[in-house]
Amino acid sequence: MHRVIGSLAIAAAMIASTGSLYAAQYLQPTNAQRSYAAGVVTQGGRIVWLAGMGGTNKPDGTKITDFAEQTRQAFRRIEATLKQAGGSLDNLVSMTVMIRNQSDGDMFVKVRSEFFKNNKFPASMLITAKDFANPDIMVEIQSVAVIGDTLEGQ
Repeated sequence: MHRVIGSLAIAAAMIASTGSLYAAQYLQPTNAQRSYAAGVVTQGGRIVWLAGMGGTNKPDGTKITDFAEQTRQAFRRIEATLKQAGGSLDNLVSMTVMIRNQSDGDMFVKVRSEFFKNNKFPASMLITAKDFANPDIMVEIQSVAVIGDTLEGQ
């Protein structure tokens, strides 16, 4: 019985502070300059598992051949998908990133920091991959988000 009451108290506190049944704690990395969390602890909410997303084309179909611009376009696609689910990039808790060239790692970190300005970085892994299904891809990002269950009337 005490666990149920305790759980209800935690839920009430989450609702009061966030307006939803969702809370996240971002654990600080040992290397904060790399724009990622060491881990993210979540409670409540809906989990959204996103497919790997790249950014080889602009919305008008024009090819993107620049690594930094492909990365920006990948984040824009992730953001648009999360919007469909009722969330935003702020809801990302984890990402696995694959890049074609190891030398692009620092540029990826720089571009990622453009999209995560509130220090709520997702936990992240960066891998160098030799081949992608589409030979034009220079970066692909697979991610997971947790979106709060909003209350009726909010």
